[in-house]
Amino acid sequence: MNQSKIGNVIQDDRLVALDVFRGLTIALMILVNTPGSWSHVYPYLLHAKWNGILPADLVYPFFMFIIGVSMFFSFAKTNSESNSSINRKIIKRVILIFLIGLALNYFPFYHKSISNLRIMGVLQRIALAYGLAAFLCVKLSWKTLWKVALSMLFGYWIVLLIFGSTDPFSLEGNITTTIDQFILGVDHMYKGFGIPFDPEGLLGTIPASVSIILGYLVGLKIKETPDRIALVKHLIFAGVVALVLGLLWNIYFPINKPLWSSSYVITITGIACILLAIMIAIIDIKGFRKWTKPLLVFGTNPLILYVISIVLVKIMIYITRWTDPQTSNTTTLYGWLYKEVYIPISPNNLEFASLLFALSMVLLCWIIGVTLYRKKIVVKI
Repeated sequence: MNQSKIGNVIQDDRLVALDVFRGLTIALMILVNTPGSWSHVYPYLLHAKWNGILPADLVYPFFMFIIGVSMFFSFAKTNSESNSSINRKIIKRVILIFLIGLALNYFPFYHKSISNLRIMGVLQRIALAYGLAAFLCVKLSWKTLWKVALSMLFGYWIVLLIFGSTDPFSLEGNITTTIDQFILGVDHMYKGFGIPFDPEGLLGTIPASVSIILGYLVGLKIKETPDRIALVKHLIFAGVVALVLGLLWNIYFPINKPLWSSSYVITITGIACILLAIMIAIIDIKGFRKWTKPLLVFGTNPLILYVISIVLVKIMIYITRWTDPQTSNTTTLYGWLYKEVYIPISPNNLEFASLLFALSMVLLCWIIGVTLYRKKIVVKI
C-alpha cells in the first residue's frame, strides 16, 4: 500500500487495521460456528443463553460495525453518481445477500422442505440492516443521522416495553416473537431456543441497522482525522463513553444479543471503537504488520469465505453421511472426523478436541482464501 507520513499524519485514506479487524471478525465467526461438538465447547466460545455478553457475542455486531465503517468509504467513492444509481446498488446488494442467506438455509435443497424453511438468518439480517442503514446514511446529514440512530434505539426500547408482556425482555414475553410469528409464520422461524423465536428476526433489524450506522459515523471520523494519534484518542474516548452508557442502560434494558437490545448496540460499539483504536495504534502507527497477513486474507473476501464455511459444514453433515454397519446408526463426515481424528488427539479434554476441529475449519477456509488472495480475486456482492 502506498502511503506517506508527515509527523503523525498519514496521507492514506485506507487503514490496514480496518481490513485486519474485518478479517479477525470473519475468522472468529467461523471458529464460533464450527466446533467439533456443541456438547463440548469452551464457555467463551458460546453465546450467552439470554441476557449478558460472552466473547462470542462480540463477533456478529463487530462485523455489522465494520460493514458501517467500510460503507462510508464505499459511498465516498460514489459522490459523482446519481441517487437513483446508488439506490439501485443498495437494493441489488440487499436482494443478493438475502437470497444467498436463504439459499444457505435451504442447502443442500433435496434434503429440506420449503414448508418449514427458516426465512431469516445471519446474512438475511445483514442484508435488511444494511439496506435500512444505507438508505439513511445516503439521505441524511451526519448530524441528523445521529439523532435518527438514537431515536431508533429509544424507539425500539419503548416498543418492547409497551407491547411486550409483563416481562417484556424475556424469551416468552417479547413482542419481536409475536411479530415474526404473524409475518413469517411459526414454521419458518428458528426453534433453537425451545420455542419459535428468531434471534435474527424482523423487528431486531432496526437496532441492528444502528450498529451499521454507528460504524458509518466512525468511518466519517476516520476520514476527518488524518492525524492517526488524534484518531486513536478520539476512538478510545468515544468507546469508553459508549461502554459506560451501554452498561448503565443495561440496568433498564438488559444487554441481550438475541433481542439485539439497544444497550447491546451501544456497549458493543464502544468495545469495537476501543479495539479498532488499539489496532490502528499497533498496525498503522507503529507499523507492526507482519502478523496481520493471515487476517488480511479473511478481510479481503469476508462474505464469500463465511458462505464457504457454512457450505462445507453442510456438505459434511447432510451429503457425506452413511450407516455405520456395527451400530446401524447414521454417521456424518463431520461427526466421524471429530470422533476418529480429533478426540484421539485430546481424549481427556473434549473441549480442546472440539476447538481443534473448529481451528481446522478456519484453516481450511483460510487456504481457500489464500488462493483467492494470491490470484487477486475479490468477490464483491
